[in-house]
Amino acid sequence: MTLEEISGQDNTMENTERVQSAGAALEELLIAAKKQDYLTVGVYESAKVMNVDPDSVAFCVLATDEEYECDIALQIHFTLIQAFCFDNDINVVRVNDIDRLADLVGADETGEPKDAHCILVTSPSANPWKDPALDKLSLFCEESRSVCDWVPTITLPER
Repeated sequence: MTLEEISGQDNTMENTERVQSAGAALEELLIAAKKQDYLTVGVYESAKVMNVDPDSVAFCVLATDEEYECDIALQIHFTLIQAFCFDNDINVVRVNDIDRLADLVGADETGEPKDAHCILVTSPSANPWKDPALDKLSLFCEESRSVCDWVPTITLPER
């Protein structure tokens, strides 16, 4: 085994721990934001918020799974949302477990699961919301960008 292979293994284990830690932080953030009513759930709802008050958006989560990977319209929406986030210095991550995200954000008034393909964590401009989980995720995104991973994928902790 070469030194590069050993370093690569250490780096892989370190990266796995980092992603798991980010997943736990994302879960904490979503639960806290839901309690504060600082979540916007749904692609179209998120686009409206971004258009009306982009300064209120603190974090963006894009979610998909195998069922939706070939949905061209959804991928176009994701591309536009990512571009908006990059232009406005909003951290954005991907999650591959849309069902788990839907469980975290809850159901709508009719009891149907919400469209969890896009979730925004918002914060009023007049009184910015601070949360340790948001700080952890911001650091995670910054570290990911430093290695050219512009939209990192996070794995949520298992229940």
